[in-house]
Amino acid sequence: MTTNPDYIIIGSGINALVAAAMLGKKGKKVLVLERNDRIGGCLRTEEITAPGFIHDVMATTMVLFMTSPAFAALGKDLEARGLEFCHSATPTGVLRPDGSHAILAMKRADNIAHFEGLAAGDGQAFDREMNRFGGNAGFVFGLLGGNLWSVATAKLVAKEAWKRGLKGLAAFFGEALAPARGYLETTYASEEVKALWAPWALHCGLGPESSYSAEMTKVIGFAIELAGCPIVKGGAENLLKAFERLIRDQGGDVITGADVDRVFPGADGKVSGVKLTDGRTYKSGSGVIASMTPDQIYTRLLKDWPSSLPSDVSEGLSRYRYGKGNMQIHYALKAPPRWKAGDALGKVALLHLTPGLDGVSRSANEAERGMLPAEPTVCVGQPASFDPTRAPEGQSILWLQLPDTPRYIKGDAAGQLEVPADGKWTETLREAFADRIEAMLRHHIEDFDEAVIARRVYSPADLETMNMNLVGGDPYGGFCGLDQFFLWRPFKKPSNHATHVPGLHHIGASTHPGPGLGGGSGFLLASSLK
Repeated sequence: MTTNPDYIIIGSGINALVAAAMLGKKGKKVLVLERNDRIGGCLRTEEITAPGFIHDVMATTMVLFMTSPAFAALGKDLEARGLEFCHSATPTGVLRPDGSHAILAMKRADNIAHFEGLAAGDGQAFDREMNRFGGNAGFVFGLLGGNLWSVATAKLVAKEAWKRGLKGLAAFFGEALAPARGYLETTYASEEVKALWAPWALHCGLGPESSYSAEMTKVIGFAIELAGCPIVKGGAENLLKAFERLIRDQGGDVITGADVDRVFPGADGKVSGVKLTDGRTYKSGSGVIASMTPDQIYTRLLKDWPSSLPSDVSEGLSRYRYGKGNMQIHYALKAPPRWKAGDALGKVALLHLTPGLDGVSRSANEAERGMLPAEPTVCVGQPASFDPTRAPEGQSILWLQLPDTPRYIKGDAAGQLEVPADGKWTETLREAFADRIEAMLRHHIEDFDEAVIARRVYSPADLETMNMNLVGGDPYGGFCGLDQFFLWRPFKKPSNHATHVPGLHHIGASTHPGPGLGGGSGFLLASSLK
């Protein structure tokens, strides 16, 4: 084990691992402590349905990591330790109940032709929008990926103001704050193209009517056309193995089954180390980095800290809110799914099932009101179609995610399922709701029942049990609306990744630049530490 580490990192999700590896590149000794029996946070790979079927239980798509500054810095090191990606030429698509659909390819010419075939002018509109975004990409990604409260960001904004003029800069931000609904309705004529992009707002913890959801759909569209929806060959656990090898090769260490109970101060009032629930203690030379939700930091880690919480932190903590829950459904299949609407759908990495823009809006609104959506927006992953290692030869798996599931249930929008009086998820309700989604698959896939070997379902409550950072099953570390994002994440007073306690740093989905597998907060903090 690493003795006298420079930094102790609590948690082992993507941000924690990026921070550890980046600090290791600087020659710092790092100790990663994980309370579970395995590292990874929302990256978890298991044979959960039947032997030989390899499922990424939660997160799976690595486009944000592949296009991140973290991967630019660490990619070669990780590849040298076994990391490989698999790609599909058609990363995403949408399928509507009547069989109409749209598919996005990784070739602009193909996309222009396909969208033009759906509605005259839509292909040209897509080309225009992506080219326009490409011209703004440096500024957008600079804001999304940098410390907002910093000299570097101030210089970035000043440069743009000089280039665009103040009114031009104001126009840019005004457009960037637009909701996806208005943007899609005024940009595209085809219902299929609108339906193709609308669900991606949900993957940002937003809805089609949320502020800045239009900009995020552009970000995702640009990134997916450029880099696709890659997955890790053999499962996300192989990325974790590569990270662990890298951290150890750098002189760091990783300990699982290490549940941190609190941090303690040194003689100088700075964080000096951590104490585990089993009584073990570890001291740090330079600081402690916590990849967790604000509640865990301020009500658990600092519960015995000599001084009380500042008023702005106490108020921020009391007002911090979490977003919708998430649900995962996994299938082992005897054969690849045969989509009734066409064989091309079987090659799509992530296929959304929805009636369209209004359907996405309706299901998101129902979930936000605590209702089980009558027709949920379903994201269907088909990893075995481009990574054959995920299933025995000739067989397949499906990875389903429902990004608009209520954390606590007030009722069923369809009026069919009985909801527990306490609003909590039960095994019975979980399986009954999964049956609703399975009926959607049965509608679209030939002989679906005959193909199914096994099904495994995780409710929002199940996901929180696996990862305590997923409060109520919220995979985004907290509500991602405008008032709780960018400069104001996690609290209204900007702090980047510092806390009020010297030497205690906060990273993870609850901090800027928010959720996702880009490792942004871990990269930003590690890059700034000496």
